[in-house]
Amino acid sequence: MSTLDTLLLLVFPALMAFAAVSDLLTMTIPNRVSLLLIAGFLAMAWLIGMDWQTIGLHFAAGALVLVITFTMFALGWIGGGDAKLAAATGMWCGFGVLLDYALVASVFGGLLTLLILYWRSALLPEFALKVNWIARLHHAKTGIPYGIALAAAGLIVYPNTAIWTRIAGI
Repeated sequence: MSTLDTLLLLVFPALMAFAAVSDLLTMTIPNRVSLLLIAGFLAMAWLIGMDWQTIGLHFAAGALVLVITFTMFALGWIGGGDAKLAAATGMWCGFGVLLDYALVASVFGGLLTLLILYWRSALLPEFALKVNWIARLHHAKTGIPYGIALAAAGLIVYPNTAIWTRIAGI
């Protein structure tokens, strides 16, 4: 594998890591992350010679996730950034890995939620509460930074995606 191949394989993980950290620190996932994931997918698909039908199926997988997650957003279950991140990640996954992604994201999301709810029941030292993101995350009215679970799940299933397997030569 060439250095270029290695760099290309790092596009998705770098964006996932950024999304997770951003959600943890600010409780938001910038729109540019989802847009960069879409653009990155298109560039990678072109670079590996993915045919238009397969690209269309990957877009359909992302669209399906978008419909489901925006319904969840409308019901107040997740944030808009989470919905967009899940949809963009679904596009990278395609239908072949989408169910695995959904399952892993659900398990990680449940564990993350339980962990944060438990953590919120603990008293924090005064100095920790002076750190804005810690105080915000510890507050009972704050949501769960589900982007962390979505990003972690994406990283877990990424080696099974068409892009990874073609570039890595697996």
